[in-house]
Amino acid sequence: MNCRICDAELPDGAMFCGECGSSTSATPESRRKLDPRPGDTTIVHPIARRNSGVISIPVGGFLAPPAEAERDERSPVADAPGSGAPETPVAESPAARRVGESDRFRLRFSTGETRIVFGSGLIGRKPLPQPGEQFDHLVQIADRTLSVSKTHLEFGSHDGVLWIADRFSGNGTMVRRPDDGAVRCEPGRRYQVPRGSTIELAQQQVIVD
Repeated sequence: MNCRICDAELPDGAMFCGECGSSTSATPESRRKLDPRPGDTTIVHPIARRNSGVISIPVGGFLAPPAEAERDERSPVADAPGSGAPETPVAESPAARRVGESDRFRLRFSTGETRIVFGSGLIGRKPLPQPGEQFDHLVQIADRTLSVSKTHLEFGSHDGVLWIADRFSGNGTMVRRPDDGAVRCEPGRRYQVPRGSTIELAQQQVIVD
């Protein structure tokens, strides 16, 4: 009787080979290492790409952010509804003066604060633009319940109508138009918000005038 691995001669009744140590039941096929490479029938699924929520689809007639030289000299910090400070008039920049009344919107927050906005902006507990993004407004909501995301939604104007886009917030965004029912906003998609509508950001509300 010979070993089927090294062909050494084995005594009768042997269970292991004295030369290579292999079991007498071992065969070259059983000793062959498995090929770690996938076979032709193996399905390899691509890694799912996570959507950042940043939208960059241009809208005709969209008011572009003003150049840095035309911006006002206020510190680039977020406007903070709910901070307790009353709204005070601020000297407008040249870019703001070029904006017509039809492109200005008054946002009345459920916290009791009011903000006049134009152009583009972000709303949230601590709104933060993505690299390469520029906005006219960073509107901060003082939400103690933390139901509003840090960067909850983006807004802009088109043909005198405000639009919003949910930035993949944790609790979502709903729009209640005066001539329509409630619409839950799909993240990353723009929705028109006519004047008189109410925007629901989790447990907070914003009325657009």
